[in-house]
Amino acid sequence: MDPYSIIVKPQLTEKSMNAIDQNNELTFVVRRTANRSQIKRAFEDMFDVKVERVNTQIRSTTGQKLAYIKLKEEDSAEDIAMKMGVF
Repeated sequence: MDPYSIIVKPQLTEKSMNAIDQNNELTFVVRRTANRSQIKRAFEDMFDVKVERVNTQIRSTTGQKLAYIKLKEEDSAEDIAMKMGVF
């Protein structure tokens, strides 16, 4: 499956910005039918980094599925955020 069809867009909130700095973690809106292993594989293919873990949550207000992607220590979430133009 195409990684760009799984990962829809970054979720930019104050909480997600703090997670980038403090937890080396990025937050994305993902396809609702995607599972954790598909999200992990798609993210690693898109950004050429190693993912430590993926947690998911479905927002009750919008029905969107969020993926909290924690990167391994050798990779930086800040660098990925800069590549995407967040900072």
